[in-house]
Amino acid sequence: MSEPTEPGGPGGPGEKPFLYVVVCAAGVAEGVGTLIAAAQERGWEVGVVATPQALGFIDAAAVEERTGRPVRSAWRAPGDPRPFPAPDAVALAPATFNTVNKWAAGISDTLALGTLCEAYGLGVPIAALPCVNEALAAHPAYRASVERLRGMGVRFGDPYGGEEQQAGGRGDFPWERVLDLLTPEA
Repeated sequence: MSEPTEPGGPGGPGEKPFLYVVVCAAGVAEGVGTLIAAAQERGWEVGVVATPQALGFIDAAAVEERTGRPVRSAWRAPGDPRPFPAPDAVALAPATFNTVNKWAAGISDTLALGTLCEAYGLGVPIAALPCVNEALAAHPAYRASVERLRGMGVRFGDPYGGEEQQAGGRGDFPWERVLDLLTPEA
């Protein structure tokens, strides 16, 4: 039931490459505007695809204002125009335990997962920035899923578990790292 796409690429002179930002439900998701701003500063056009649960963690109106495009969370109806061009790259941040495991298993029960599954098949570069605590990261299914996705060419950043720092508080989610992973020298 996913929407077929083709690898993107600048469509003409002066057009910027298009980045799909796939957002999962995690507390840090509220900061996705940081990733969008950084991507735009690096020359990307951005469209956001959120898991249905992630919609409760992000400010969709602010994201839409920043990108000039709707936040996508459900498949479009037949005959509806495509709101995004084909992707040149996909950034999955934050990447949750659930999404990583479902994606590695080839489950495509949301637009976000369908987007990730198709991007691989189309050869679109994908980078993921996990937001998974140590207990979940230790689960054998998660470790196998990350290994499988890495074998498929997905570039992973170090997991962020949101653990409390020695000085108190939690460290910042490293949003820009997912963009660094998409550059050839990363």
